[in-house]
Amino acid sequence: MVLPVENITVTEDFEVISEAQLPTRTYKLDFERGRCTGFIDRKTAMEQAILKVIRTKRFAHLIYSDNYGFQDMIGRDRLFVRGELPRRIKEALLQDERITAIENFRLDFEKDEAYVSLTAVTIYGDVDVLREAIPFV
Repeated sequence: MVLPVENITVTEDFEVISEAQLPTRTYKLDFERGRCTGFIDRKTAMEQAILKVIRTKRFAHLIYSDNYGFQDMIGRDRLFVRGELPRRIKEALLQDERITAIENFRLDFEKDEAYVSLTAVTIYGDVDVLREAIPFV
């Protein structure tokens, strides 16, 4: 990588673009087969980014910063999960500056799993997560 060694002057023709105009093109991940299957961008890329954050265990992968991923609830009782899970998911998702809010958060329990539904308000539009399983036992 080459870095400039001279002074840089910003002129009037300098254009500032909004975050919504930045490219979001990324690989489309097939979570079931563990493969990349093409490319996606904008709202579809945000849907994938949200699922990836929720499914990535926080602090477990050196490739990610300590701010990325979801701190799991394994070994916690149902009462703790009911109170703590919404905060942890919101904290994990709001690390992404493209996500501006989390709405319509719903938590249901079936046996040893908690099921989460939510709407993430992003700069590309609302993204619905319709039923993601979060194991806790």
